[in-house]
Amino acid sequence: MTILDAQSVAPWSNNTRRLGYRFLTIGMVILALTTLSDTFFTANNVLNILRQASLLFLLCSGLTLVILAGGLDLSIGANIALSGCLAAMVIKATGTPWLGAIIGFGVGTIIGLLNGFLVTSLRLPAFIATYGMMWVVNGLTYYVMAGRTIGDFPAAFRQLGSGYGFGIPIPVYLMAASLLIGVALMRWTIYGKQIYAIGANATAAELSGIPVRRRLLFVYATSGAMAGLAALVFLARLNSADANMGSTLLLPGLASVLVGGASLFGGTGSIFGTFTGAVLLTLILNGMNILSVSSNWQPLITGLIIVVAVFADATLRRESNTK
Repeated sequence: MTILDAQSVAPWSNNTRRLGYRFLTIGMVILALTTLSDTFFTANNVLNILRQASLLFLLCSGLTLVILAGGLDLSIGANIALSGCLAAMVIKATGTPWLGAIIGFGVGTIIGLLNGFLVTSLRLPAFIATYGMMWVVNGLTYYVMAGRTIGDFPAAFRQLGSGYGFGIPIPVYLMAASLLIGVALMRWTIYGKQIYAIGANATAAELSGIPVRRRLLFVYATSGAMAGLAALVFLARLNSADANMGSTLLLPGLASVLVGGASLFGGTGSIFGTFTGAVLLTLILNGMNILSVSSNWQPLITGLIIVVAVFADATLRRESNTK
């Protein structure tokens, strides 16, 4: 069995049990919140949860590819801020939403490519490269915004974050499309198998003929592009932009990937697992707001739940590996 054959089979066979565990957890959380609150399991709140989960999933789906390849991208929150603010400036200056959307998406992709260049060409550790990029991008955002807030965008652009199609929020359609493309990419293409192989053992992958540098550039560019797309949806939803937008999204995005079963050491996890992680995290945050849990306690409770979920997932992974 070649390294690609092994990586194409092992992640999915080992993930089945962990996915079952996460669905069980999601079911228990829904049951508990439905019991505790009359307003949780209503149509409006379910749609609100799906919309919030879609924003989080769009952000962390690209990050999942990076982590599966054994890398890390700490710049996604800062990426959202710069991409969103530049898109907002172009929309206000030209009155052309599609041009702003191209700029926002393009800036996000370029930031991702720069991360990939630092990691593959300059051989910087991913943590250092993307942490440094986070501060550079933050600095640029504060410079170009100069303390301003830009808002009041055209109604057509706001539909991207607040509109509905057949009663379903538009961001949910974007999440569904991204989920299908991501699952297909990782499950049925040679690119996906090679990304798993690089995450499991980059040296062995290179020796087996996989173009490791090009694949890493691809995953970092994808992470940046998805951050750019999330920035546009976030911008349309908020109907305003400032230098702090997206600043709090890095940790929830990273938590969704880890709760979804991905390993920071690479080679283990899935796009669908990240989807379940984003839904679970959104359910918990939404439930605490509905139950009027003090904002002072919410980070502590969220952190404890994440630690427990990751510990349980790691335990299941160790049990699977010893069998």
